[in-house]
Amino acid sequence: MRVVLAVLLDTFPFRLMALLHIAAAIMAFGPVMLYPSLRRAGETRAAAAAHVRITLPALVLLWVFGMGLAGMSEDAYKMSQTWLALSLVDWAVLVAVSWFLIRPAMTDTSDAAKGKLAAGVGITHLGMVIGLVLMIWKPGL
Repeated sequence: MRVVLAVLLDTFPFRLMALLHIAAAIMAFGPVMLYPSLRRAGETRAAAAAHVRITLPALVLLWVFGMGLAGMSEDAYKMSQTWLALSLVDWAVLVAVSWFLIRPAMTDTSDAAKGKLAAGVGITHLGMVIGLVLMIWKPGL
């Protein structure tokens, strides 16, 4: 079986879609790295607004561009592939954690919210690493 790395496909639309997918990932996960520091600094309102305006829309765009890449790819990268199905599950978990755990914990000042934020950020970091492993090594392909 001939395996072609998705990012190396030599068409401008595919490369543009890959670029947008990577940019969306950076916008979705980059701010999350700062949330614990922003909470300690008392900037919870600004961080919560950034989460709703930047992180959550970037997660949606991450899915849109990822599905665009899958649709533009060769048959080897279709939805029946294990790595792509697992990536979608990973993405769905990250969206749920972002909406139901991180977002409410950003504006709550209780100790329980501090723990929820830490758990949400930790799960997000783990999900990001899982997503990277799936995108790079494509297990099951």
